[in-house]
Amino acid sequence: MSADLIFQYATLIAVAGWATLLISPLIPRISDLVAAYTMPALISVAYAGLILAFWTRAQGGFGSLDEVAQLFQTREILLAGWLHYLAFDLFVGAWIVRRGRVDGVPFWLVLPCLPLTFLFGPVGYLAFVAIRAIRIQVRAAPAIEGRRP
Repeated sequence: MSADLIFQYATLIAVAGWATLLISPLIPRISDLVAAYTMPALISVAYAGLILAFWTRAQGGFGSLDEVAQLFQTREILLAGWLHYLAFDLFVGAWIVRRGRVDGVPFWLVLPCLPLTFLFGPVGYLAFVAIRAIRIQVRAAPAIEGRRP
């Protein structure tokens, strides 16, 4: 299969996973299974195949920014890097949805974190962590105030 075709299929799989997360309040168990495990695993299989097939052909490494740039000059390793992003960002997005559900964070507060995670990974994660922390503090505040002498 060509690198372009792998790129297209993996991107479609990831987008389907993100769509599943967007409707997760309606289908939480299916969303958990599909977006958190199945789709990241499928993308990870393609990633592993690319790494196994092309890693030894690539120049560069991880010792400096120049080495990383050189590593990604190999088209198939660049594709593997893209798949890495797709799989991990989707996994983190699914974690955000599940954690929000468990912690009682309303979905409308989780929702803006999903496109941020899809597009900018750590920014979406950071936004959710901040929202979750504020939410936990707000919910704990009345209990704390009620204990004051």
